[in-house]
Amino acid sequence: MGLITGILTLPLAPVRGTAWVLDQVVLAAEREYYDPAPVRSALAALEQDLITGRITDEEFDRREDELLDRLDTISKHGSVRWTST
Repeated sequence: MGLITGILTLPLAPVRGTAWVLDQVVLAAEREYYDPAPVRSALAALEQDLITGRITDEEFDRREDELLDRLDTISKHGSVRWTST
């Protein structure tokens, strides 16, 4: 960026900064949302609840299906590479 362009676009700096911050927040939220570790932990806890008798077989099946669907969504999204701009 040249000196004149930098001077002329200086009033837009706060907008660019805000847009960058928002992009970073969205990237962080997507990384957290598509992290399979919490889903795997929830599956393990669910199995433990079934073994100890805290939930019924039907409840286990229902919740397991939900978690496995979530893992499937995460694995389909996993091919996207994270890039910063």
